[in-house]
Amino acid sequence: MTQFSGTSDVPDLGRRQFMNLLTFGTITGIAAGALYPIVKYFIPPSSGSGGGGVTAKDALGNDVIVSQFLSTHNAGDRTLAQGLKGDPTYMVITGEKTIESYGINAICTHLGCVVPWNANENKFMCPCHGSQYNSEGKVVRGPAPLSLALAHAQVTEDDKLVFSPWTETDFRTNEDPWWA
Repeated sequence: MTQFSGTSDVPDLGRRQFMNLLTFGTITGIAAGALYPIVKYFIPPSSGSGGGGVTAKDALGNDVIVSQFLSTHNAGDRTLAQGLKGDPTYMVITGEKTIESYGINAICTHLGCVVPWNANENKFMCPCHGSQYNSEGKVVRGPAPLSLALAHAQVTEDDKLVFSPWTETDFRTNEDPWWA
């Protein structure tokens, strides 16, 4: 009768741990690679400077260079740019040919249409259901229940326009902003 020696066909614990680690690492790598694009889809890249601001983009997706922009636009103009969260936001040119300190979000508060500026009427007029907003974006005719949202607009040292969240009192209504 032969005795069992215990060292013949049983792999040592180090080799088994290595194979388990290799299997776990492979599965984890594949799962992380598959989840990466999904996570990047739901968390868009930030653009712009710190402090929650984003650099305004023109219709072609280029940064708005303020000096170039002002040379081709007139006082009182309202021109769309890509603003916070990618929303269309109006840049307002003052009578002194500077950019106003605020931008006006162009999304109608009734059903989410983009509200065009009507220079002849000097107000924003929604084509969907007839809502109207004054030149500062305050609702003057429904069915829109609220004024258009605001964003701070400031020119950076490198002559770009940056929009940042408006969290102070709405100067048009003297109330807390509904969009904050």
